[in-house]
Amino acid sequence: MGGLEITSPEFVEKIREREPAAIERVVRSFTSHLHNAALGMGFDPETAEELAQDVCITFYDKAPGFEGRAHVRTFLFAILNNKAMEKRREYAKMQKHDPIDDVVSARFDKRGHWIGSPISPEEFALSAENAEILRQCVDSLPLSQRSAFMMKEVEGLKGEEICNVLEVSATNLGVLLFRARNRLRECIEGKHLKRK
Repeated sequence: MGGLEITSPEFVEKIREREPAAIERVVRSFTSHLHNAALGMGFDPETAEELAQDVCITFYDKAPGFEGRAHVRTFLFAILNNKAMEKRREYAKMQKHDPIDDVVSARFDKRGHWIGSPISPEEFALSAENAEILRQCVDSLPLSQRSAFMMKEVEGLKGEEICNVLEVSATNLGVLLFRARNRLRECIEGKHLKRK
């Protein structure tokens, strides 16, 4: 069992058969990732742990239907996303008009150049003293944007995997990430100005 690759057809078949050693290996391999992702979605540690456990229970229930077309990690993150949506039904539908679009438009002149010099969230995050501000700003993102941002920037998932998990097109993922980054920039700059 230990010698089988987790993506091999033989291992996928063991998952489908709910072989205890295969299920345990998947759970041990990904529980901490699921917990961290739930924290990244803004859930408190206790709820994040509960969500990770719920994902593992649901994974066991759905294991016979796992076909191995996607990586098992993608399958697990899809379950996590659904569980997170259940916890936050108010975020289930994506907003048609996001107020951040108006804020972003106000940041550019008629020629499309920045009005004022933007502060990069990446540069700002390098300072340890600003870590709390960054956490607050990430927590303030709408769930869909926070999920996309955390999966991309923290978990390092590829765009295709994130699209599968969030059930969005590549274009929609691009919009989510664009809006998330702009919301972060606005939030960070706003908090930075208040501290001066």
